[in-house]
Amino acid sequence: ATGFEKGKATIPGPLIELNEGDTLHIDFENNCDVDVSLHPHGVDYDIANDGTRMSRSHVEPGGTRTYTWRTHAPGRRKDGTWQQGSAGYWHYHDHVVGTDHGTGGIRKGLYGPVVVRRKGDILPDKQFTIVFNDMSINNKPGAESPNFEATVGDRVEIIMITHGEFYHTFHMHGHRWADNRTGLLTGPDDPSRVIDNKITGPADSFGFQVIAGRTRGRGR
Repeated sequence: ATGFEKGKATIPGPLIELNEGDTLHIDFENNCDVDVSLHPHGVDYDIANDGTRMSRSHVEPGGTRTYTWRTHAPGRRKDGTWQQGSAGYWHYHDHVVGTDHGTGGIRKGLYGPVVVRRKGDILPDKQFTIVFNDMSINNKPGAESPNFEATVGDRVEIIMITHGEFYHTFHMHGHRWADNRTGLLTGPDDPSRVIDNKITGPADSFGFQVIAGRTRGRGR
């Protein structure tokens, strides 16, 4: 995915951040030689913006399209039931390359992270996106996983996305987080489990924040 500047493609694609209540219009241009699309998880959209071939919301080679995503804050519906907000760690991906679910596009790296924040959420000093996926480069495995660097005391946000066909476990040595929306405990009575390992499967996404080196100091 090229993102904000032509000629500078990245895998994963660019991070998209919103606040609950925002509406986002994305001008999408297809520079590939096959049909592609943009399909989001976790945000609100109508059928004309879901990025599937069934709704004809994909984009032909050389074509353009504007996708519209919306978000909402938590609140009570008219029928009295409670509606959770959009805040969370989500992702977007192609939904048409290879199959009607976009399996081929996902294997080629057509995906990226989405973060929706709630009013009052703590902002990080650094952000890193990690993706588990089934893919090869010229039919060979990729290079070693990248190293993520932070300074002791930095508030680091991890955005974890899983694609492909397999389940994985994500583990971060020397750091723990709460198994909830933000990865942070809200107080001494917060019932969230504190973990350092999480099972994640196809189409899952989650995120959390930790303070780099808080309990172990500097290291690798």
